[in-house]
Amino acid sequence: MSDENASAQRPRILIVDSLRGLALLAMASYHFTWDLEFFGYLPEGTAVSGPLKYYARAIASTFLFLVGVGLVLAHGSRIKWKSFRVRLGQIAAAALLISLATYFVMGAGWIFFGILHAIALMSILGLAFLRLPVAVTVLAAIACLLLGAYGHSSLFDPPWLWWLGLSQSLPRSNDYVPLIPWFAPVLLGMAAARVMVSTGLLHKLARFPGGPNLLQWAGRHSLAFYLIHQPVLISLVYLASLIAPAPAPDPAISYGNSCERSCVAGGTDAAFCTRFCACTLQKLQQQQLLAPLQSGAILPAQDERVLKLARECTIASE
Repeated sequence: MSDENASAQRPRILIVDSLRGLALLAMASYHFTWDLEFFGYLPEGTAVSGPLKYYARAIASTFLFLVGVGLVLAHGSRIKWKSFRVRLGQIAAAALLISLATYFVMGAGWIFFGILHAIALMSILGLAFLRLPVAVTVLAAIACLLLGAYGHSSLFDPPWLWWLGLSQSLPRSNDYVPLIPWFAPVLLGMAAARVMVSTGLLHKLARFPGGPNLLQWAGRHSLAFYLIHQPVLISLVYLASLIAPAPAPDPAISYGNSCERSCVAGGTDAAFCTRFCACTLQKLQQQQLLAPLQSGAILPAQDERVLKLARECTIASE
C-alpha cells in the first residue's frame, strides 16, 4: 500500500481532537485566573507564580506536543501544500491580530511572540523533520531543552532576536513562547506520532471513544476557540467588576510582590530580594514615598531619596 493510499484510508483520531479540546479548556481556565488578577480579584502575580506558573507551562507543552502530532497526521505521508498554506495563513493572521490588539491595550506587555506566533514558525520548521529519522527528531528536542537551560547569552538580547528565546534578560510580555525551548514539545509530538504510525498504534487509537462532543468540537475548531474565549472571559469578569468591584489592593503588599518579582527576574538571589524589598518598603513608608512612587509622581531612577535608600538597603541585605 502506498503512503498516499495509507493517508487516504487513515481514520480521524477523535481522541486527539478531544485531547486538544481539553488542552484548550485548561488554557481557558488559566486565562480566567489571569483575568481575575487583572481586575484585582486575585493578588498581583498569582497567575505567574507558584502552582499556576507550572500549570501554564504544562498546558503550553501539551498543546504544542499535539501540534507536532497533528503535523505528522496531516502531512506525514506527503505535504499537502495547499491546506498547509491555508492553515498557516490563518494562524499567522490571528497572531498578527493579537499582536496589534495587545499593543494598543497592554502597552509594554504586548504579545509579540506568543503561542500562535510559535505555532506558525514551528509548523514551518517541523516540515524538515517529517522525513528525518525519529532519533534525530528526539535529539533535536533534547538540544532545544539544553539550549533553553544553558544557552542564554547577552548576545541574544537585541529585540530582533527575542523570538529565539536565548536572551539573558527576558523581555516583558503577557504571552511569550519563543523557539527555544518550546520547539521541543512539538518535536517530541512529531516523534511520538511517527512511532504510532510505524507500529500501527494509530489505527488502534482510532477505535478509542472520542470523548465528549464539546471537547471534540473545541479540538476541531482550536483556532476559533482560542481567539474567542479570552474576549468572552474578560468581558464577563469586567461585567462582574461593575456589579461587585474587587477591593482595593494593599499598597505595601503590591509593592512587595512587584519588587521581589523584578528583583528575582534580574537574576538576583531570592533570599536577598526578600530582604532588600522588605527594607526598601519600610524606608519608603517611613519617608512617605510609597504612595507617590506607586502613582508615578516620582521616578525611582531619578529621585535621589529613592536611590539613596536603595543603596542603603543593598548594603544592609548583603
